[in-house]
Amino acid sequence: MTGWETATPIAAGATVWDDVVGQEPAIDVLRGAAEDPSQMTHAWLITGPPGSGRSNAARAFAAALQDPSGDVRSHACATVLAGTHPDVTVVATEGVQIRAETARPLVELAQRSPSQGRWRVIIIEDADRLNETSGNVLLKAIEEPPPRTVWLLCAPSPQDVLVTIRSRSRSVPLRVPPVDAVAELLVRRDGIDPAVAAVVARAAQSHVGVARRLARDPEARARRAKVLSIPPRVRGVGDAVLAAGELVETAQADAKAATEDRDAAERAALLRSMGAEGAATIPPALRAQIRLLEEEQKRRATRAQRDVLDRAMIDLLSLYRDVLVVQLHAGVELVNLEQQDDVRALAASSTPEQTLRRMDAIGEARTRLAGNVAPLLAVEAMTIALRPQG
Repeated sequence: MTGWETATPIAAGATVWDDVVGQEPAIDVLRGAAEDPSQMTHAWLITGPPGSGRSNAARAFAAALQDPSGDVRSHACATVLAGTHPDVTVVATEGVQIRAETARPLVELAQRSPSQGRWRVIIIEDADRLNETSGNVLLKAIEEPPPRTVWLLCAPSPQDVLVTIRSRSRSVPLRVPPVDAVAELLVRRDGIDPAVAAVVARAAQSHVGVARRLARDPEARARRAKVLSIPPRVRGVGDAVLAAGELVETAQADAKAATEDRDAAERAALLRSMGAEGAATIPPALRAQIRLLEEEQKRRATRAQRDVLDRAMIDLLSLYRDVLVVQLHAGVELVNLEQQDDVRALAASSTPEQTLRRMDAIGEARTRLAGNVAPLLAVEAMTIALRPQG
């Protein structure tokens, strides 16, 4: 099931904007552009924190550009949301960066007139992963596309995108959606029990994709609980090193599970296409193609592992956020109500200054991971910083 499939029948009057939750100001801008040509521009930069719904907003906008009514039951909207519309292309990298060889075909594609729809739409879900080379490849096409081509670029913030591309795009910021709006979406779209939806929406800190995964996957909830159990049980350097190793091993296992079957299927398909299926050894002339595939799969696995670790660190930050709330008597609801005993124990055994230093250590670990530091080294430094201080 994709993010756009529903567990319940589509109601009359449903629009492509219904699943873009908590983003009314952005929807007004995008809907206005879809309905009024004078408000259109050639490139849009949709930004917002993880889970705010950047990709959902881009797809909804793409659908509305093909059919301004936004009726999800119309052929144009339904095919865009299903990913089958011939004039809407979605680029989502599974590597650490979008490489030039991925960008070059988009330049040619952008020059083509739409074959069926009103617009040719190119969505780049991870525009922040464009490097200088791939960004420069796209620059001219983004700056001066044909009249019926529009680029929709998604990124966490404008600053994450190359300044040359950012300056040529109209920015539409998204915000963190309210927890109750995310919970309502899970109930309406996925048929999740309201009590479960409320818990996971809060635990995911309004990240729609994470909330959905937590709601549908008990193992994901168990993994999150295991991550949150790290701070109470780190009493010294030895505990910290063991916890770091455990966290990295879990991330590696999750990444392997997520990519292993796909890797095998891709290799088998490549061998079949080259007429080498079932061969005991790979002919020398074909080894270069196999090596390219393996390198791409390795990059994908690296990103998957980093994403798992980064999510674990975000969960840890939410725990220490709760600790700080208790220490400062802030009077706001905890994110991790199920761990409130641990939260209160950690709050009682430390100071707000120590909590902030631990949060800084987690933030530094995230930065190091993004900078290609060896995961185990980055995570060990983080967990050591979480141990009790004198």
